[in-house]
Amino acid sequence: MNVEQIYTGCLAQGAYYIESDGEAIVIDPLREVEPYIRKAEKRGAKIKYVLETHFHADFVSGHLDLAKKTGATIVYGPTAKPGFDAHIAEDGEVLALGKAQIKVIHTPGHTMESTCFLLMNEQGKEIALFTGDTLFIGDVGRPDLAQKVVADLTQEKLAAHLYESLHHKIMPLADDIIVYPAHGAGSACGKNMSKETSDTLGNQKRTNYALQPMSKEEFVEKVLDGLMPPPAYFPENVLMNIQGYESIDEILDKGLKALDPTEFEHAANTNDALILDTRAPQNFAKGFIPNSINIGIDGNFAPWVGALIPDIRQAILIVAEPGREEEIVTRLARVGYDHTIGFLDGGIEAWEADQKEIDRIESIPVEELHVRLQRDPELHILDVRKKSEHYSEHVIGAENMPLDYINEYLSEVDKDKTYYVHCAGGYRSMIFISILKARGYENLIDIQGGFKAIKESGGFDVSDYVCPTTML
Repeated sequence: MNVEQIYTGCLAQGAYYIESDGEAIVIDPLREVEPYIRKAEKRGAKIKYVLETHFHADFVSGHLDLAKKTGATIVYGPTAKPGFDAHIAEDGEVLALGKAQIKVIHTPGHTMESTCFLLMNEQGKEIALFTGDTLFIGDVGRPDLAQKVVADLTQEKLAAHLYESLHHKIMPLADDIIVYPAHGAGSACGKNMSKETSDTLGNQKRTNYALQPMSKEEFVEKVLDGLMPPPAYFPENVLMNIQGYESIDEILDKGLKALDPTEFEHAANTNDALILDTRAPQNFAKGFIPNSINIGIDGNFAPWVGALIPDIRQAILIVAEPGREEEIVTRLARVGYDHTIGFLDGGIEAWEADQKEIDRIESIPVEELHVRLQRDPELHILDVRKKSEHYSEHVIGAENMPLDYINEYLSEVDKDKTYYVHCAGGYRSMIFISILKARGYENLIDIQGGFKAIKESGGFDVSDYVCPTTML
């Protein structure tokens, strides 16, 4: 038997490939399915099933393309009502996989169709539990997402269902079973996930706060405490996963159109397209197409796209380091942004060579910030990290406007004032500044290296106290 976790760090997402005696299944696949197909072909196996733990909110699954290309059967748990052909398994149903078996365990709570899959090896021993978003390492799935799609559900009802699922379906299982969740630290599908991506069930029973002895009422209160609003794109991804979507091949065909600078400019003007510059923050600052938004590909790219581009149907034009265009279109499609219409052929260098207009952002090292602060102690420092990061430690006197909620704070930014903007390391501050600059805010200066550089310099008064537990 072969069990592989295929973890994608930028989404904090785990898909799984399981194989026994020439038959394979894939659990919760990403949208680009060729890697799974190549893996099975290399090993001489046939993909028999595509198992979906639930209708995902944070990414678009590859179940449709994978089933179409391999002939595999898509499997959901009880109550799922997809808009395409799938096997809706019964609670307790057993699926044969070569000489192994998969038991379907319906675990409503994160969503009503949420289902775990229990793997039994060739000898019939229960060895692994694929928990989707029901049970994470150190946490459980947030029970407020399905209510955005199903009107008569409340987060309290879902949390109560989750309590029953955990206590009556999962906790009675053997301690030596390995728990394989769909997500790890960094995902918005939970609030306190570990950086570890698997663990024994026994250790989770001992250490996971949600699995400790408590009443249902206490559980509901603990699980709901501190939940922040989910990203706006989540309901859109749920609907795509339920109703279906275009093939990733078609998305790539549309998005990978090489446009020279004149064609690129024309496409931007005629399609009301957003120009998404995916280069590293400091490269972006040195020169970019006016009104571009910078979200660097070498960061938490897809989640930030989902959080900051409100319309999932927005036409997008890409500026990238040459050679990375397919990666970018693919990663956009992972979270349902399917309307990329082309990229700047030759990158920003081609734009500059054509003598087209370039904009810049001032970015200074912390040493220069210290000099300016000595000259003007009333200088405005703007911290765009999460509230929890700010409350834990920050420059005394700095204002906090989290990037996550930039639209809510926009009215508080005075266009006539100069702000020195930082995040933790420089990724989010450039996103923040680029968005405001595209909206006409000119007096924003980036602090290179962010709070890490500020603290390490030793030249600034920094607070040091614990963040309230309800802050995220």
